[in-house]
Amino acid sequence: MKKILLITSLFIFITGFSQSASVRIGYIDMEYILEKAPDYAEAKAQLEQKASRWKEDIELKKNEINKLKESLATERVLLTKELIEEREEEINLKEKELFDYQEKRFGARGDLIIQKSLLVKPIQDQVFTAIQDIAEQKRYDFILDKSSDLTILFADKRHDISDLVVRAIMRSEKREQLSKKEQKAQEAKEAKEDLQDENPALAERQKILDEKKAARDKLMEERKAAREKIIEERKKAAIEKRKKLEAEKNGTEIEKESSEDDK
Repeated sequence: MKKILLITSLFIFITGFSQSASVRIGYIDMEYILEKAPDYAEAKAQLEQKASRWKEDIELKKNEINKLKESLATERVLLTKELIEEREEEINLKEKELFDYQEKRFGARGDLIIQKSLLVKPIQDQVFTAIQDIAEQKRYDFILDKSSDLTILFADKRHDISDLVVRAIMRSEKREQLSKKEQKAQEAKEAKEDLQDENPALAERQKILDEKKAARDKLMEERKAAREKIIEERKKAAIEKRKKLEAEKNGTEIEKESSEDDK
């Protein structure tokens, strides 16, 4: 109920705001952004390995309990009441231990949830910082999260700034590894990319230029490869010709020596 009221209040506020001013709204997909973050992918893989080991432990414990139950069922007629109660108590104890272990690892406050939160937190901080910067630069009034509990019935792709956020995070990480001189060159490159984002026509022209350059580079590479092939073939032909001449020369000398010996 609180969730419905929150969503309703937000949309009423946005609608009212939009009637009095020009509102610019964007949205992100947090799950998409997280999947694109290299650090998150690596840490997620490690966490999945841990979860896999925990599941294996649970299966081992379940198998142990099943074996105890099967053994009790087979031997029940041979056991005294006291021994049956001891076995049942042992099984109950192990079932409780299993339940506690499952809750510890996979419960609502278990290790998996806690470690997921710790894993996501640093990247979420980066995302929120990037969103604030983008909102200020692009003058967004609202930025929503498509993957959150907030229900978005329709979202035009042109309002999706997820890739901008991913790019901002990647830029930040890349700048940290560059020298001051390289950072200036990188900032100039980023400014050009941002300008293209703001001007689709400019971006389209740049795309055409890049495609033409790529085609030219490919043609030059093909011509270079063709020249190198011709040169290599000529070298091989020259070597073969030299070998043939040497063989003919050696054959002539042998014939001459043989003729002189006959005399």
